Amino acid sequence: MKRGTEQQPLIYTLIKPFKKFWQFVLFCLAFSLGLGVVFWPRLFDSLPYFAIATIWGVTIVMSQWLGNVFIVHQLDKRISWVETPVKRAVIGIISLVVYSVTAFILVQALLYLIVEGSLPDNFGKGAVYSSKIAIFISFSIAFVFTSIGFLERWQVSRLEAEKLKAEIMTYKYESLRNQLNPHFLFNNFNVLSDLVHKDQELAVMFISQMSDLYRYVIDNSDKEVISLVEELNFLKSYIFLLKTRFENSLDIRLKLEAADDDLIVPMALQLLIENAVKHNEVSSAKPLIVEITKEDDYILVTNNLQHKSVVIDSTKTGLRNLTQRYAFLTDKKIDVKLTKNRFEVLVPILKSSE
Repeated sequence: MKRGTEQQPLIYTLIKPFKKFWQFVLFCLAFSLGLGVVFWPRLFDSLPYFAIATIWGVTIVMSQWLGNVFIVHQLDKRISWVETPVKRAVIGIISLVVYSVTAFILVQALLYLIVEGSLPDNFGKGAVYSSKIAIFISFSIAFVFTSIGFLERWQVSRLEAEKLKAEIMTYKYESLRNQLNPHFLFNNFNVLSDLVHKDQELAVMFISQMSDLYRYVIDNSDKEVISLVEELNFLKSYIFLLKTRFENSLDIRLKLEAADDDLIVPMALQLLIENAVKHNEVSSAKPLIVEITKEDDYILVTNNLQHKSVVIDSTKTGLRNLTQRYAFLTDKKIDVKLTKNRFEVLVPILKSSE
């Protein structure tokens, strides 16, 4: 979960990694002096010459740094280091070099106009030749920020992956716990106790379906995906237990066929049926109708809304964990829609070829 933070001013982004603007100015001054020593042999011949060279250097360094960092900042928002690292690096380097050379020539022209009042006759040739300074600065900045940007995005990606793994483990634990919780067992054993006296044949079937259901939970709760065929077979066992308990008060309409390559997150559909039963009245006077159909590459689970007189607080943990688990596997989203009379959930069908 992202914590709310105040948006920092752009200037503090542009002067990274410096914390204060005066630190950035001192860095530019020191860097410009270094450039002056390398590129201005007569730097210390006179005070006016030194001042002009220093102003030139500071202006060049500041324009190069601020402009290049701004470009890096914009590219980071638009092109992912994690998804397309080569594209990000190539576009970044080209953009920085083009900007650096252009900005360098413009700053040179501006300083000539301010100091000399006009451009020298050989300005174009000299500016192109001296652009090697801009290219040197540009490649230095590009290397630093490309390295920092890639490492930062890699670190964020790694942390997000670890977070998703932890959330998936929580989901698996919750799924297993929900299936094996004492309340669920208590209801089933109560039903079984009645069946033993009333209908022994049905009691045997009930025990067989319970056995199949719990075997599926134990065998598959730690898997990321399962074939939709297996999930539907499991779901039939779960529906049998619910129908035996609620009889005509619950109508679950399973209207879909699974292809051989259809996959789904284990117990996803069971969770949605369980939520419908948990949060709605289920009685002979108000039967709960749950319908499961297929829409293109999605499974649509709907139920009529008939809230219980005693409202159960919903943490929505199950649905949230299911959504996060799908986010780890695919870009397809789980879509939840609540209307006045219906609750609908669209669950993506995954493919073994994906």
